[in-house]
Amino acid sequence: MMADIPPVSQALKDLGVEHSLFVHPGPLHSLEQAAHERGQQPDQVVRSIVFRTARDQFVMVLVAGPAQISWPALRQYLGQSRLTMASEAEVLEATGYPLGAVAPFGLPRPMRILVDRSLLQQEIISLGSGIRYTAVILRTRDLLRSLDSPEFGDFISS
Repeated sequence: MMADIPPVSQALKDLGVEHSLFVHPGPLHSLEQAAHERGQQPDQVVRSIVFRTARDQFVMVLVAGPAQISWPALRQYLGQSRLTMASEAEVLEATGYPLGAVAPFGLPRPMRILVDRSLLQQEIISLGSGIRYTAVILRTRDLLRSLDSPEFGDFISS
C-alpha cells in the first residue's frame, strides 16, 4: 500500500469525486500495455499533453488513447501561428508532475484545459495520478464536471 496518496487522487478527493487507483506492477512501455493492465481499451486511457503557447504560458490537451494531436487544428483553435510541445522540464514545472503522470488536477497554477471530444465517447477513463505507474480511474462525466472551465474541441487528426 502506498504511504502517500497520489496528488491527483487527493485533489479529486477534495473535490468529492469518486475514483479508484490502479498501481501498475512494473514499468510501462506502451499505452496499450497500460490499458491492458488496467482492464481497459486504449481509448479509455487519457493522455494529458502540455503545450507551450508563450513564455511561461501553457495549455493542457486531454486526448483519448493513441490518437494524435492535429497541430493545425490546435493552432487554429488557440489562434496561434506557433506552439510547441512542452519539454520534460517545462511539464514538471508547469504541472508539478513527471511525464507519464500528468493530469489536470492539483496543478500549481491554473492552466487552460482543452478536452478533445473523442473523450466523450468513453464512460470510464483513466489518467495520470501525479505518480508514475499509478493511474486514477473515474467516470468521464465526473472528470468533466470537476474541471474548471474545460474547453471542448476536435484536436485530433482524423
